[in-house]
Amino acid sequence: MSSVWPTEITLAKDKRTLHVAFDDGTSFALPAEYLRVESPSAEVQGHSAAERKTVPGKRNVQIIGVEPVGNYAVRLIFDDMHQTGIFSWPYLRELGAEHETRWAAYIAELDAKGLSRDPPRRH
Repeated sequence: MSSVWPTEITLAKDKRTLHVAFDDGTSFALPAEYLRVESPSAEVQGHSAAERKTVPGKRNVQIIGVEPVGNYAVRLIFDDMHQTGIFSWPYLRELGAEHETRWAAYIAELDAKGLSRDPPRRH
């Protein structure tokens, strides 16, 4: 999987889905919320598995920017101003291939911690 190369990366008009196609013939529609909560940033992943954070309240997050990083990745900028995740081509493909499993684990994690996908209500 380390030699995968994207042939197309497009952001949906509603900014809630990133479409990625790879030269191995696979393609994925990756929801912004999923990409935000699986960001490869230290802020989300920590510096070890024990430091990994469960990110709640991102149901309505949008991607407001997709910036190339060299020829190996993209930086996604989210409307909650999170922008420190560098999504390498292999990581994007991994997220696509493992979407169902990772999403189910995320939902279970939220439930176990009493957290919600919905943002906190403003008073």
